[in-house]
Amino acid sequence: MPATQGAPPPRRAVLRPGTCPSRSVSVRTRVRAAVVLWTAGALVVGTALAGCEYTYNEGWRPAEAPAAPEVTEPGPRAELWRNDPVSAAEMEAWLTESQVGPGLQVAHRTFGLLRAEEIRTEATAPLPTGTYVLVLVCRSQRRVEFKVRNDEFTMVDLSLRCGSRRESVIYLSKETVLHFQVEAPSPANFAYRLARL
Repeated sequence: MPATQGAPPPRRAVLRPGTCPSRSVSVRTRVRAAVVLWTAGALVVGTALAGCEYTYNEGWRPAEAPAAPEVTEPGPRAELWRNDPVSAAEMEAWLTESQVGPGLQVAHRTFGLLRAEEIRTEATAPLPTGTYVLVLVCRSQRRVEFKVRNDEFTMVDLSLRCGSRRESVIYLSKETVLHFQVEAPSPANFAYRLARL
């Protein structure tokens, strides 16, 4: 006789009406099924797209396309000529355009034409204590160097791009002589004006 004779028969899980199986089992089963289906779908789509090939139609242009007209001579850019230095006869018009003309409270004003590599220096008469506005302008294809100093230190040391205007406020605490130095690597017009505020 087998040894299981006296043992009770194994029980099978029987669902009673109104009860349901454990939710965790059904959620896990659903998630696994969704992952398997998604992976299978991705593989099917990837395989289908891998077989696609697109060829370009390289003959879309007409054979007798008109040739573009050749440019024989490039024209100068519009703003380049505006930076060329002006002659002595045109200097006053340029100063008026640059707004460095004479004013009511002008303490010192100088302008001129520099040759390439020329350095020009000058000094003012003794200026009284006060606040001044220094205006610097130039006209050249390259930058112009401006330096303004008194006996103790340099107040302005600037490489000015021509075509722009630079204004600086200077305060003199005592009667002072200012020394100006202007230099340019190429021909240039320059002007500076020191006006009292």
